[in-house]
Parts: sequence; structure tokens; C-alpha cells
Amino acid sequence: MVDGVRNRLVTLTVIGLALLAAGALVVMALNVIVGSSSISLADVMKVIAGSMDSDDTKAIIVMQIRIPRALAAAIGGAALAVAGLLLQTYFNNPIVEPYVLGISSGASLFVGLFFLGGFTFGFAQISPMMLFVGAFVGAMAVMAIVLVAARKVKSVITLLIVGLMVGYLCSAATSILTAFADKERLQIFSMWTMGSFAGITWSQIAVLAAVICPMIGFAFLLAKPLNALAMGDKYAASMGINVKHVRYLLILIASVLTAAVTAFAGPVSFIGLAVPHICRVVFRTYNNRVLIPATAMGGALMAGICDFAARNVIAPTELPLAAVTSVIGAPIVVYLLTRKEVR
Repeated sequence: MVDGVRNRLVTLTVIGLALLAAGALVVMALNVIVGSSSISLADVMKVIAGSMDSDDTKAIIVMQIRIPRALAAAIGGAALAVAGLLLQTYFNNPIVEPYVLGISSGASLFVGLFFLGGFTFGFAQISPMMLFVGAFVGAMAVMAIVLVAARKVKSVITLLIVGLMVGYLCSAATSILTAFADKERLQIFSMWTMGSFAGITWSQIAVLAAVICPMIGFAFLLAKPLNALAMGDKYAASMGINVKHVRYLLILIASVLTAAVTAFAGPVSFIGLAVPHICRVVFRTYNNRVLIPATAMGGALMAGICDFAARNVIAPTELPLAAVTSVIGAPIVVYLLTRKEVR
């Protein structure tokens, strides 16, 4: 009987993961087909198959604009969701995410130094890798401050406030940079801070995939230590796990994932907070072997939906992605805050 129940749970989990994957693929397809200029699925398939002239307007829209954007939303959403899950596990609190802890703000500040401060180190153009390195340095700097604070304060609420304050300081420094920037750079940076997967190029997709996919794979390999860590440091240590080593890996992976997305899409909030909690509720488990792939696919799905809404709700005008994710994610945050176990 026990084996029967276990097999049923495994089957339901596999079905749930398959539905998430299918949903993410469907939304990606819709993001390619639907837009201010609708393109039929048949035409999209012709473009992908190479049977349509590459100079054709439809081919340019599909290959140079929509497919890179759809891929960026899927990869970026997966990264933010997994980063949120890792940080929530680290701090043992379901309302933690990179944006709340100020990691995104730190990444934004250092990207702002490249955009507005002109620190290109002699390069004529800012490459995708330079943006990633700048965002990574900023993310790690803020995370280091939060980790130092975590050692000195026991209250999770106090720690979250520290993260918020660091985020405000980074935002203030970014605002000061804008006062000295030229108009052209300022306009580009202002659009970037609103969050958007628009304008993503294939070279940026290559960087995103090369950084994010291995990091998510590494996170999955840490599923067993993560499960033990969720039971407490003493329990994890009794299982032969190097707690300190695992915690550093969690911070490194979460910071890399956050930095990669922030570098190219700007600060995107709530996906890293909402998706892990939704997956816990839907799959009724805290097993990270299930939650890591579930949050990755759930993040891809949610980011795709938000990007679709941003492009099409009041087309041809495009809404800021951060505004759409906030509308969807804020009610979930309120729900979390009113739960007894979060108080």
C-alpha cells in the first residue's frame, strides 16, 4: 500500500512537471506568434526551417526579435525563480528573494556604472560579458553585506530590513549617477531599469544560456544537501554535509543567476519570490529535487506570461515588465505576509 501511494505521488509529480514544461513551451510559442504584427504558426515554422527569405520582414521579426526575446524570458524567469528558491532555503523564509535582499539593486548599481559612469576600461563598446561581470560584482557585494549582517542579527525581519536599506543605498547611488550622465545614456539606462526582455540579441542569449543553464544544473546537484539544510544546521552536519561550504555555494549560485538576468533585462522583481511558493503549494512538497526543476519551469512560464502581457495588453505601447510582475506578484506577497508561519 505504501509503495502504491509513493508511485502515485511520483506519477502526479511527473505529470505536474510535464504540464509546467508544456505550458512554458506554449507561452513561448505565443510570444513568437502574437504581437503588434501577428505572424501565423505556419510562417514561423517556415522561418525556422529556412524556407523563407531571411530578408523578409516576417523572418527578421521572428529570428531577430521575437525568438531571442521569448528565449530570454524563459531562461531569465527560470534563473530568477531558482535564485529565489535557493535564498529562501538559505534564510529559511518564504518571503526572501534577490530583489527584497537588495541583490538586484546592487547589480543595477554596477551596471549603471558602466552605462552612466563610462567605466568601459578602454573598450569602445560595452560587451554582454562586461555587463554580466559588472552585475555579478554588484550582486556579490550586496550579498556579502547581507551575510555579514546575518551573522550579527538573529531576527529574519531585521535581516530583510538590512537588505532593503542596502538596496535603497544602491538606488540612491544610481540616482546620483543619473544626475551626471548625458541624455542619450540616461534614456537607455532609464528604459533598462523598468525591466524588459526587449532588444535581447543572440550574443546575449548565448551568454545567458552559458551562465544560467550550468548554474541551475549545479543547484539541482545540491538538492540533497538543501533538503538536509532545511532540517537545521545540526541535522545537516550529522548527515556529513559541510554546512558552511553548501551555504557559500548557495549564495554564489543565487548571485550569478540574479546578475546574469539583471545585466540584460534590468531588475525584475517578484518572480523569484512568488514562483517557489506557488510550486510548494501546487506540488505539496519541500523536496528540492522536485522544487528546483519545478521552479525553473514555473519561472519560465511566469516570465513568459508577464512578458506577453507587457507586450500585448495595450499594444502597440509596451508596459514595463517590472510593473506587470508587481501586479501579479504583490498579491502573493500580501498572502505570504498574512500567513501565521511567516509572522
